[in-house]
Amino acid sequence: MEIYLDSNATSPVLPAALDAAMAAMRDCYGNPSSSHAAGLRARAVREAARAAARRVIGAPRGRVMFNSGATEGIQTAVLSALCAVRECRERGEACGDLLLYGATEHKAVPESLAHWNRVLGAGLELRALPVDADGRHRLEVLRELAPRAALVCTMAANNETGVVSDLEGIAAALEHSPALWMVDCVQALGKLPLALGATRIDYAPFSGHKLYAPKGVGLLYVREGAPFTPLMCGGGQEEGQRSGTENMAGIAAFGAVLEALERGDTFRGHAQLAACRARLVAALRQAFPGIVFNAPLEQALPTTLNFSVPGASSADLLEIFDAAGVRVSAGSACSAAKAVSSYVLDAMGLDPARSASALRMSFGPLVEDATIDAACERIMRCGRALRLPQLSPSPLLKDHEQGMLQLDAEGQTGWLLFDAGARACVAIDPPAALAPRIAAMLEAGGYRLRAALHTGTDSAGAAALCALAGGAPGWPADCPELNLGAGVLARVELGGASNYLYVPAAGDARYVFGGALGLAAAPLADALLCGSETERAVAAAAAPQDETGMELDAGAALRLLEQHPDAIVVDVRDLREHGAGEARLHGRAAHNVPLARLAEHAPHFIAQDGRPLLFVCRSGARSLRAARTLRRLGHAHTWCLAGGLALAH
Repeated sequence: MEIYLDSNATSPVLPAALDAAMAAMRDCYGNPSSSHAAGLRARAVREAARAAARRVIGAPRGRVMFNSGATEGIQTAVLSALCAVRECRERGEACGDLLLYGATEHKAVPESLAHWNRVLGAGLELRALPVDADGRHRLEVLRELAPRAALVCTMAANNETGVVSDLEGIAAALEHSPALWMVDCVQALGKLPLALGATRIDYAPFSGHKLYAPKGVGLLYVREGAPFTPLMCGGGQEEGQRSGTENMAGIAAFGAVLEALERGDTFRGHAQLAACRARLVAALRQAFPGIVFNAPLEQALPTTLNFSVPGASSADLLEIFDAAGVRVSAGSACSAAKAVSSYVLDAMGLDPARSASALRMSFGPLVEDATIDAACERIMRCGRALRLPQLSPSPLLKDHEQGMLQLDAEGQTGWLLFDAGARACVAIDPPAALAPRIAAMLEAGGYRLRAALHTGTDSAGAAALCALAGGAPGWPADCPELNLGAGVLARVELGGASNYLYVPAAGDARYVFGGALGLAAAPLADALLCGSETERAVAAAAAPQDETGMELDAGAALRLLEQHPDAIVVDVRDLREHGAGEARLHGRAAHNVPLARLAEHAPHFIAQDGRPLLFVCRSGARSLRAARTLRRLGHAHTWCLAGGLALAH
């Protein structure tokens, strides 16, 4: 069962909205601009939705027009305001020279401001309005800048933190300012009371898919008398306000959501939603004892939580939650693919480490108690998974106390060799960026760092790790070899460079670390070569196998498993992901060999070359890397699941 807690990104579609969309396409498919009966029926659906919108947002007057969503609404508002500013200037009237936007606004706002400022040649200055540590706009700064403002853009509630803006305070700060005012109301609909007609707000965009309507439909409110310039001109639909044939299925669906809001019999109220959030907060605090919440709960939407877990990155937490079947996010969905810290949390002045470990959990006002119950149980499971020791012997390699962990950062690879029995380890070429993380792993597992070595000219990582974990970088003086429990690491000089030969106690595997990996020296010809470049971190002297045709879709993977009952399914997700939710493919349980531990297990797999290997992971990216590595090492019968487990069910 999937538990969806990312409603601030998008929501499922309300059943009544689905029915309304289907009815619009099946029974009421006329063009609302047509004058015949079919067109009149379609127009009636559109106008009923518009009337419901007016009542819900409290806008008996002014423009309320349907569009494709909030981004289009923002663009229309900005274009309208800047055209008015330009006309003001042409008449010689004072109209302000600043475009102010909240520092925590959705990126659609500053990007739209910059775009139209450039296209129209307005020459206005863009300036971010700072927020305080709670994420609320600094009104004293706004009061100071208000006389110079031409347009002010704020939001009703923040999409990442849920922080509710002090709109009354902003209105008071703008009381004597000539500035136009746009308020992004995307997260407010259905969660905050709205009476736009009683405010001085000039523009308010909304998006349907944030509240159980389909994607691709939204609306824009424009205060009566506020400047307006159409973004889209053409056939004159929407009374000339927004040309283009209307998305009647979307409008009908949005109308059904608005009518449900108006009736008050479908969505849960503020007190109920706050109680749901309180239960999630209690579960999070129990599962993650060091958790910190990044916005005051009393000043945030009752449907949104933004929190950080010290010592865990956002990426790690996302993978663990996703493995447990809980869908959360690290911030705005529009920025999720970019590996950057949250600009929202940065603007609030949070410590970078705290920002780097932040997650957002959000639900909608249709949430059921059973969903919250299940979410709390899985949150506890995620907390237990996060505490699993990463430096522990592999259950697949019986009687092996030694282990190897591959450390990747920014295209560079390092290695950590450890012995669980002796609680000793050696780091080779550790990336400097990962030094704090490695040190934390050693401390959590009670390991002693015997040495931090480097094989090239860059010793920064080794020095950084030693500074945190103790010791001095480089090979210990007067030490011919290092014993890690029963495993042995020896220094080997090849081609004038330092290389290291590691021989674990169990088995015949041998590993060489260093820069001279192209050497097929006789003593090392049968060793696995472990380098410092992530793309080809593991190699062998033997000729690699053909790397084509490795990716199998779900159907092909099923046929492989049916034809080869002895095939090994290997889950290369992190140990903690596997602990949060074990992987199964077509009923077959998977062995967990994290990608970072693949080199350690490669000799075991190569020894069984005739036995097919099928690698799986969440999205298919890590399993593809694993399959390529095993093919390069000579295992011909290796495949991976295309698209990962996410597409297999």
